[in-house]
Amino acid sequence: MHVVVRFFASHREAIGRSQVEYDLTPGSTVDDLARHLAEQFPGLASRLGHCRYAVNREYVDPGTTLSDGDEVVLIPPVAGGETREDESVRMGPKRFEIVDRPIDVQAVVDRVADHRAGAIVVFLGVVRDHSQSGRPTRALYYEGYAEMAEAKMAEIADAIRQRWGFTRVAMTHRVGHLEVGEASVVIAIATPHRKQAFEACEYAIDTLKRSVPIWKKEIGPDGEEWVE
Repeated sequence: MHVVVRFFASHREAIGRSQVEYDLTPGSTVDDLARHLAEQFPGLASRLGHCRYAVNREYVDPGTTLSDGDEVVLIPPVAGGETREDESVRMGPKRFEIVDRPIDVQAVVDRVADHRAGAIVVFLGVVRDHSQSGRPTRALYYEGYAEMAEAKMAEIADAIRQRWGFTRVAMTHRVGHLEVGEASVVIAIATPHRKQAFEACEYAIDTLKRSVPIWKKEIGPDGEEWVE
């Protein structure tokens, strides 16, 4: 049974590679795979108790049985851990995306514009000049598991529609090097009424920070550090 394991952010840096492949005994679990990884990469062993696992872009429990051809990802704590579209929508502009360029805020807003919506709320997350602990910050570096991140954004939009009814949702998150003042994430929510739009937008950013696999490295005068 052959599986591919991918690494991101602090895990990638800890072992010095982004991917390994294993031939496992049929019936092996994610936990069995983790033991193999701990043996091969001692620098990763202490981190395994603080990460989540994803198989084929879905979060799973360590006891999950693996199958031939699975893609497994060790998910370090995401940067925000501190504190489906219907068919007609899929045919339009991409609403959930990871980009490596400056975000066009107006383009994100345009994706949710609808004559049924009386309110559009937009959230911009921007790079500030200090960390949450108060350390000076010169820049941030974001890394993301893009395929899974975009799917999780779509799931957040599904949850919003189930809770608030008619909504149009678009989310774009930037990865790579960002200077102070640049936008790292833009979320646009369109609803019939403003109260729904504000509530849904707050839910969207809070959930994105908890569940979407995107990691942040703070770059300051004293060095660099992943936020986990």
